[in-house]
Amino acid sequence: MLKSAIAIRHVEFESLGTFEAVLASAGYRLHYHDVGTSDLSTLDPLVPDLLVILGGPIGVYDTDEYPFLAEELALISKRLARGLPTLGICLGAQLMAASLGAKVAPMGTKEIGFSSLDLTDAGLTSPLRHLVGVPVLHWHGDAFQIPSAGVGLATTSICPTQAFAIGSNVLGIQFHPEVDATAGIERWLIGHAAELSAAGVSPQALRADAERHGRRLRDASRAMFGEWLTGLT
Repeated sequence: MLKSAIAIRHVEFESLGTFEAVLASAGYRLHYHDVGTSDLSTLDPLVPDLLVILGGPIGVYDTDEYPFLAEELALISKRLARGLPTLGICLGAQLMAASLGAKVAPMGTKEIGFSSLDLTDAGLTSPLRHLVGVPVLHWHGDAFQIPSAGVGLATTSICPTQAFAIGSNVLGIQFHPEVDATAGIERWLIGHAAELSAAGVSPQALRADAERHGRRLRDASRAMFGEWLTGLT
């Protein structure tokens, strides 16, 4: 019997990308729950075998402007209280951290572009070890603190909290290993054009780096995600 995976998606082009093939190979049927189209109240966070919370260009603290965030935080809290398999990417990881009582706030700068991670000792023995020396895509202006129950896995010079884990079932990642840069990142460049312009980041440089690093990032990220799925309990 196929296992169920639900991904909460905030922006259409910020999908599971290269991870979709890994999920299929591991025997998961994936369903996207699109915020703004699908009602979050219809989603029981305890039902899917795997819940993934994806990225988006808003902050966890924007609950007045985007009331659905409060509802999303509540359902994430309910799932994490049970220790069920949960993966958060960028905004998703920030929502997970906030639901666990950790602070999430603007960094005062943007981290956008491809660069390698520095893994902690815990990170080097985690599935993230597959990403050693591999430039990953960063695209955020907020950062989370590591939750009290979590273990930090990775850092960069700009953001010292790039990933955390709680046991083998809970993983929060600030960067974007799921992006299939081999297919280009044009939808990201178009969808976040205003942010790139405000941050003074060159779309041409991002496009070139995606072509340069895409294949290596895809293969390393799939190995990382596959190992994490194998270790779920």
